[in-house]
Amino acid sequence: MLVEQIMNKDVITLRPDETIRAAIQIMRQCDIRHLPIVNNEERVVGIVTERDLKAATPLLIEGDKAQEQLELPVSSIMITDVITGHPLDFVEEVALIFYDHKIGCLPIVRNGKLVGIITGTDLLHTLVELTGANQPGSQIEIKVENRKGVLYEVTGVFNKLNVNVHSVLVYPDPMSERHKILVFRVATMNTTKLVLALKNERLNVLWPSMPGTNQ
Repeated sequence: MLVEQIMNKDVITLRPDETIRAAIQIMRQCDIRHLPIVNNEERVVGIVTERDLKAATPLLIEGDKAQEQLELPVSSIMITDVITGHPLDFVEEVALIFYDHKIGCLPIVRNGKLVGIITGTDLLHTLVELTGANQPGSQIEIKVENRKGVLYEVTGVFNKLNVNVHSVLVYPDPMSERHKILVFRVATMNTTKLVLALKNERLNVLWPSMPGTNQ
């Protein structure tokens, strides 16, 4: 999946010379936590987050001094070393950027100009959709040998029982380099027949663990 498929294209922005007060008002009105700061050419020159605003306007400041602080330009508090993405980046690559840099949003730029934005919430929503967790069904976890053709063999069991697969994830077995863990999201609530069929094929079903069956 590409970034352009999930990014928010209607991006709310501010200019560097607009005030901290304006940034606070916009965040409250629009219920957002990140504001890209762009110049007259729509190029990203900074970003302001809800955390930045809270740090710039501590509760201990009162009276005229507080008002002066609110009238400062956002350029005085914005982050200028902004990490950006491209619409044709893969969502998986962007998720890694979020993880490595511990950021909450990623402005998306094409030809140097802002065209969208992705937040951590957008990524979580996409993950839910990709894994099929938002659809009725069940989860099956199977430990298999790390070899060619094993996924085809496992899905053959699903096919025989006419069980639809919403999604499949593959991750390393933390206990063995020779094995992988397959996580299926299937469109059935009762997995008894499916688990038995998998075990009959000598597959190691980790979940669901059913009493009375061979492990």
